[in-house]
Amino acid sequence: MTNVVLVGTLDTKGVEYGWLRERLLRAGVDVVLVDTGVMGEPKVPADVPREAVARAAGADLERLRADGDRGAAVTAMAAGAEATVLRLHAEGRLHAVLAIGGSGGTSIATRAMRALPLGVPKLMVSSMASGDVARYVGSCDITMMYSVVDIAGINSVSAPVLANAADAAAGMAKGFARGSREVRTDRLGAGGRPLVAASMAGVTTVGVDAARERLTELGYEVLVFHVSGTGGRTLEALAGQGVFAGVLDLTLSELADELCGGILTAGPDRLSAAGRAGVPQVVSLGALDMVKFGPLDTLPEQARYRRVRVHNPSITVIRTTGEECAELGRLVAGKLRDAAGPTAVCVPLRGLSTLGAPDGPYHDPTADAALFASLREGLAGSAAQVFEYDTHINDPSFGRAAADRLHALIGAAKERDAA
Repeated sequence: MTNVVLVGTLDTKGVEYGWLRERLLRAGVDVVLVDTGVMGEPKVPADVPREAVARAAGADLERLRADGDRGAAVTAMAAGAEATVLRLHAEGRLHAVLAIGGSGGTSIATRAMRALPLGVPKLMVSSMASGDVARYVGSCDITMMYSVVDIAGINSVSAPVLANAADAAAGMAKGFARGSREVRTDRLGAGGRPLVAASMAGVTTVGVDAARERLTELGYEVLVFHVSGTGGRTLEALAGQGVFAGVLDLTLSELADELCGGILTAGPDRLSAAGRAGVPQVVSLGALDMVKFGPLDTLPEQARYRRVRVHNPSITVIRTTGEECAELGRLVAGKLRDAAGPTAVCVPLRGLSTLGAPDGPYHDPTADAALFASLREGLAGSAAQVFEYDTHINDPSFGRAAADRLHALIGAAKERDAA
């Protein structure tokens, strides 16, 4: 039977979860109701009671109640919810997860959702969903639905929203259960071809597309990640899990944003996971000639005197200076020097983006040269190889050459491991 797991606080949202359960049952799926409440009494019975959820986190429900610390209780029940849904998934009793809530309920449920494999349906109906949901979604495939009104009773607004959520969860669960019976689609690489990650921005698309097409010809499945901050974090998370045969990291603008205060940073650990995991990687310097900010009227005062360009209504970019480029070269070299796996850096000497092309507004050979020089110096004597190309990053020949480099590294790593 197909199961939808409901995860929620049945003391504060019990009526709403009871309503959802009935809607799901009418839609032809079974329901496993998991109670993550602590303080009040549950308004509907649970299939997995709160005591069991607390124990799954190594906590005692009565102690959580006695302490009266809401933050500690939420943290403990989130850990218990995570352990519970992982158990249900392992037992084949979870084909989708649905939850509703405000900030606390969303924190608990989405932690559990983030622990599940990619492809398992995850739907969160939340009053927080119209704002910044990055802390809830992370690098996971969670679907966020805005509740419009707070989750406080069944009314003329909440009823259609929750009905849509239940129907969507039921449909996704049925599709997932059917797919799981036919072929294991709830894991990466189910198609049989080795997976390669590639990083891309609009200003490096032509080069990355050429690389992707070449890698596809060579028998790989290429997953392209948009360097939007979240995209880089997702690439890093999956690379650290060892799901990729190789990483083609041609676009590093998130590092420039991290260094210079841009808005699309992936954090200080960007360009680290593949090296730590020993995954073969080919890296380039795409889009290190720019830093991304929000709309033009939000540009910091100190950036207004730089070379400024409106990329689109939501994104304004400034050109990185020679000093910043030199620091970025040192930063990239420092991350690659100690990589545990085979590493190559492909350097396009004639430009790092569409804006930095020889006829582009950000063409600055002096700043680029500072980047290249500090990179060479930082990698001198290391195992990482540096290959220079007298071309632009968006020349298709560059993309194909980078793809061939990665293919060679993956092949050499396989031979080494087989020896």
